[in-house]
Amino acid sequence: MRLVLIAAGLGLFVSLLGTPLLIKFLRRHHLAQAIRVSTAGEPYPEHEGKRGTPSMGGLIILAGLLVGYLGAHVVAWRPPSWSGVLALFLTVGLGCVGIADDYLKIFKQRSTGVRARTKLLGQATVAIIFAFLSLQFPDADGRTPASRAVSLFRDTSLVLPTALFIVWIWFLVTATTNAVNLTDGLDGLAAGASVMTLGAYTLLSVWQYGQNCQFGEFARCYDVRDPLDLAVFAAAAAGACFGFLWWNTAPAGIFMGDTGSLALGGAIAALAILSRTELLLPMLAGLFLIVVLSVIGQVGSYKLTGRRMFRMAPLHHHFEMLGWAEIQIVVRFWIVQGLFVALGLGIFYAEWVRQ
Repeated sequence: MRLVLIAAGLGLFVSLLGTPLLIKFLRRHHLAQAIRVSTAGEPYPEHEGKRGTPSMGGLIILAGLLVGYLGAHVVAWRPPSWSGVLALFLTVGLGCVGIADDYLKIFKQRSTGVRARTKLLGQATVAIIFAFLSLQFPDADGRTPASRAVSLFRDTSLVLPTALFIVWIWFLVTATTNAVNLTDGLDGLAAGASVMTLGAYTLLSVWQYGQNCQFGEFARCYDVRDPLDLAVFAAAAAGACFGFLWWNTAPAGIFMGDTGSLALGGAIAALAILSRTELLLPMLAGLFLIVVLSVIGQVGSYKLTGRRMFRMAPLHHHFEMLGWAEIQIVVRFWIVQGLFVALGLGIFYAEWVRQ
């Protein structure tokens, strides 16, 4: 538990104190994201007041995560686990895809960034490498960081062939990263929701460590490879994201950009896969799921009927078009996310008690 607290504290310290330094650097070099504006055929919420706000704040989230996670291991003088290393790989790899997107938005002033097909290709490459590596590096008992079995609270009896497993992981990673990316449309919305999900995975992984099968086989044990190290990783990510939120909340002094949203999506997906709670992810990331479904529903409705379900998608922009204040939308969406996370953790614990 000491490692978890150290990781969270270091991540918080780096992002809380490092973000204003990054803001000053970005402002000095006039590195601000292009702001999307309304056109004759496509109205968009008025965000002119955000013009000039620096972006690429995800860099400091990644810095906080790395310092928090690696610093905790230095303090304890113990090597990282393969599960932790793979979670870092997925997070940093997707963060690099986001950096390429933010580069075009900032330096080329293209508000849409990298073409969707190119971004998906980059995400797929990182996800497939992660999926392949997650089945390597067995421990003394033969357990690999991930399992080919589809999981809910623990592995189910549905075991996928390796090729299908890789497709399954690609889907989870792509869906989660794009869900966080779509949610990152209002000041503090994605960062606050991510803190809740990462905090939930910290608690969940600590619980799995205390009830792990490596301490002896019993009916309720969790056969997760490195639960304590996953808790350290989740705590470092939560701390880094929480410190960043201080500067990202409305009115934001900095945006996380795709660098942050894709990295956070990767961290959440990695935790779900490596903690073997893949099917619990839609509950622990409920707000992100709602946002994605609003986009799917909007596109599907328009193509099938020629009519839109919402005034604008993603869903938070619909409420902006209705006249809701930005801070009102963000806080209410945070409440929704908090309820989903509480329900997910409750279901997770209830399953353990029930057996």
